Amino acid sequence: MAYSKVTRLDYRRPQSGSKSSLCTNTVMVVFIGLCLAVAWAMTSSRKLPVIISSSDNSSDEISSQFGDISTESSMEDSAQEGDFNTEPKVVFDDSNSDSTDSGDGTSEKMVQKTQDGEENQNDTENEEKSDTETTKVEQSVTEESEEDQGSKSKSNSNSKAEVFPDGAQSEILKETETQNGAFSTQAAESKNEKEMETLNLSQDKMKSYKWKLCNVTAGPDYIPCLDNEKAIKKLTSTKHYEHRERHCPEVGPTCLVPLPEGYKRSIEWPQSRDKIWYNNVPNTKLAEVKGHQNWVKVSGEYLTFPGGGTQFKHGALYYIDFIQQSYPDIAWGKRSRVVLDVGCGVASFGGYLFDRDVLTMSFAPKDEHEAQVQFALERGIPAISAVMGTKRLPFPGRVFDVIHCARCRVPWHIEGGMLLLELNRLLRPGGYFVWSATPVYQKLPEDVEIWNAMSALTKSMCWKLVNKTRDKLNEVGMAVYRKPMDNKCYEKRSENKPPLCSATESSDAAWNISLQACMHKLPVEPTERGAQWPYQWPLRLEKAPYWVESQVGVYGKQAKKDFEADYELWKRVVKNSYLNGMGIDWSKVRNVMDMRSLYGGFAAALKGMKVWVMNVVPIDSPDTLPIIYERGLFGMYHDWCESFSTYPRSYDLLHADHLFSKLKKRCNLLSIIAEVDRILRPGGNFIVRDKVDMVNEIEEIAKSLHWEIRMIYSKDTEGLLCVQKTMWRPKSRE
Repeated sequence: MAYSKVTRLDYRRPQSGSKSSLCTNTVMVVFIGLCLAVAWAMTSSRKLPVIISSSDNSSDEISSQFGDISTESSMEDSAQEGDFNTEPKVVFDDSNSDSTDSGDGTSEKMVQKTQDGEENQNDTENEEKSDTETTKVEQSVTEESEEDQGSKSKSNSNSKAEVFPDGAQSEILKETETQNGAFSTQAAESKNEKEMETLNLSQDKMKSYKWKLCNVTAGPDYIPCLDNEKAIKKLTSTKHYEHRERHCPEVGPTCLVPLPEGYKRSIEWPQSRDKIWYNNVPNTKLAEVKGHQNWVKVSGEYLTFPGGGTQFKHGALYYIDFIQQSYPDIAWGKRSRVVLDVGCGVASFGGYLFDRDVLTMSFAPKDEHEAQVQFALERGIPAISAVMGTKRLPFPGRVFDVIHCARCRVPWHIEGGMLLLELNRLLRPGGYFVWSATPVYQKLPEDVEIWNAMSALTKSMCWKLVNKTRDKLNEVGMAVYRKPMDNKCYEKRSENKPPLCSATESSDAAWNISLQACMHKLPVEPTERGAQWPYQWPLRLEKAPYWVESQVGVYGKQAKKDFEADYELWKRVVKNSYLNGMGIDWSKVRNVMDMRSLYGGFAAALKGMKVWVMNVVPIDSPDTLPIIYERGLFGMYHDWCESFSTYPRSYDLLHADHLFSKLKKRCNLLSIIAEVDRILRPGGNFIVRDKVDMVNEIEEIAKSLHWEIRMIYSKDTEGLLCVQKTMWRPKSRE
């Protein structure tokens, strides 16, 4: 695309002289102005990137559009052992004042790029130019005296704001440098903070970096921490599925994963629940093995999903309703909102629970049932690759309302019930375990033996069997267990088996923690988390949990006020900026990830959209993940120095709020961006809010990846960037 030259408008005081000279100059100025106006009108039909810079005086008027959060200059470091360096705390300004600053040199810059349907798509040379050139239109604003600043009217502010295109209606979240407040970090809880050498690459190196395709056996399906063949070969045992667990490379990959041949942009939700492009996930083995159970079938250029499963051949929705009819207290979408599905297959159970306003975290290992989790994600259903092996799952304790297992092939009863005790850690007090498997309804010797062992184990764990019934249509059976709400049953047991965990062992510690065959005591005080059931959905989304009342939030204020202010801010940002100001086609957005979530405010603000959000709480961030679950959302812990446990091309939109400035201190930035590229689908969007220098650095890397810069905005030291991934892949391999 060819761009016009930079146009500058320079207003200067005329020189003293004769009236005729003044008239001549005036005529010339008017003539030039008319020419410029005509030239602008001729080119205005094309939507071009715009950079707008404003002086001290106008910046305050415009900044009212970009949020009402200010940052204090410093904050005392936490003295607690295991805390990470804390950042400046944030003060929420609740006032609606239109007053301006005294002028401190603040400046704003914004670039927005939108696509035009007629945009020279066949001109290859111009397309290459668009990666490196930006049309800039600068407007100088004359300075005003400090006395004039105090008398600016609201109407004047509005008139100056009109020079902004739609993208400038965004809000810069100038917060997000937080302290831990009452929340420790997952790394501290897990005692797994690793010392890593700082790997800072200069911006010049970023610009000149030459990307290559990954040369790995897994090809287009490469998951670095699950396909580390070198580490897997060194394992001394695979008895507990150690070969399906995470084994991350010592150095994160900086290569790019190739696209499958014939890859197309994913089908939009809800059609994607029923069919996906075959070429996007070209695997047929599961269709051959499970087709008769209505898991997945091959149909021309599509893979279709009839909605069945091993235990619900006649459809997941019938099965879901059968569960509630059998035990109405489950109350899908009201009392039960967040579900964990163990051994999910293609995740049809979770996919159809959306119809009952239920959010399901599905997981299964990357095993011989090839691509089952990849099928789920391509369908627009939440899922991760994980296994119940030797490590805890990456979730906090006491957060899931219901845990479901339908022929999930997990030996719950062996080794002292180690794996079932892990579910006990995750299940909310008063929550339900729904088990649909052959030992529930078949009378074969092996099934009877397993049922007797499970009955003894669940009784010793104080789980109550509240329902056991048979589904005549699907010819299967189901058992529903309920976890106790208090410790009375534990105290009455004649034998301390399974044993209670030590009081010093945290049920929330989950990152690289070995499984333990013990049970954590339940809350005693009524103000503790888990002592009461959350509010019913959807009220729980908006109300702060009762157990944060006495805690200090991550912004330095009382946690309830923090929670409320965070929610209001993200609703405003999403409405004013993300939905309307960045050129994102939200009809094509389904799978979303918040790479650094605090209270889940960003995800909560998307309620009503046809999306789901994976809230990731980094291990060195305040551990607010229990709050996210309490409000009826979900997420997991992760260390972004390592690859995420998902397939390539899993997400339509990634959101990173002040993530990279902290990560760069201990991780290879190029490796993280390569991971972003791996996770993000072609055509997907990546939104970054961070320090200006970091945003600029990421912009340069994005350009080297041939991503399209949709918008960039900066104010003071804060920046906002929106880029869109393209189909581009390098030709050479590692």
